[in-house]
Amino acid sequence: MNHGLFFCLAALILGLPTAAAETLTVAVASNFSRPAQELASRYEEATGQAVRITTGSTGKLYAQISNGAPFDILLAADSARPVLLEESGLGVAGSRFTYAIGGLTLWSLDTEFADLDCRAALNDLGRHRLAIANPETAPYGAAAKQFLQSAQLWDKVAPHLVYGENIAQTLQFVASGNASLGLIAQSQARDGRLPEATCQWPVPKDSHSALEQQAILLRRAEDVAGAVEFLGFLRGPVAHDVISSHGYSVAE
Repeated sequence: MNHGLFFCLAALILGLPTAAAETLTVAVASNFSRPAQELASRYEEATGQAVRITTGSTGKLYAQISNGAPFDILLAADSARPVLLEESGLGVAGSRFTYAIGGLTLWSLDTEFADLDCRAALNDLGRHRLAIANPETAPYGAAAKQFLQSAQLWDKVAPHLVYGENIAQTLQFVASGNASLGLIAQSQARDGRLPEATCQWPVPKDSHSALEQQAILLRRAEDVAGAVEFLGFLRGPVAHDVISSHGYSVAE
């Protein structure tokens, strides 16, 4: 399907009343769970189309899709898996685009780090543990590992690492005290529901691969009008405002 035609069609559909339809199922990377829920709510209010959000690490969602999971859309935390889905035919050619660009933050609730330099703490963790997402399945974990390697800290911190299955579990480890520090998503660090951090440090974006998060329409939903419409909505100004409000950059 032609890329320009695909989204022109989506824009036209957005202007029409939406008939009752089956619930749209969107697989969403864990870091994007909160904005995805808000986007789904806004979309449902505007169109009447129900949207179900299923979250997990991008790697696990990709594996589930490859094994036939009944998802209509993937909102990944990277670009690699959407590209693979497109190349394999499991994703619709021309539907893939970048919906958000994320970042990493080193973050702590441990009172021992109050008013201290979080970054300096990585040089000598002592008895403290550092939580990161699993680099094998979670793009934010892969970015955390890249940063630690670029800073020549990987070997030093490796004995202190605690791995979250995804970035949401990584935050849970730090928030619960099971880890003193965590490399979490920048958007998570901005979540007003969390207690105020004792220290935090934004990880330079040039220290890891860009966290370019891409969406793709999955083959099973190629002819599902609501799925095409939702992707068109995701590229529009209302969605961009929501995404930006959660601490992500939006691709132009």
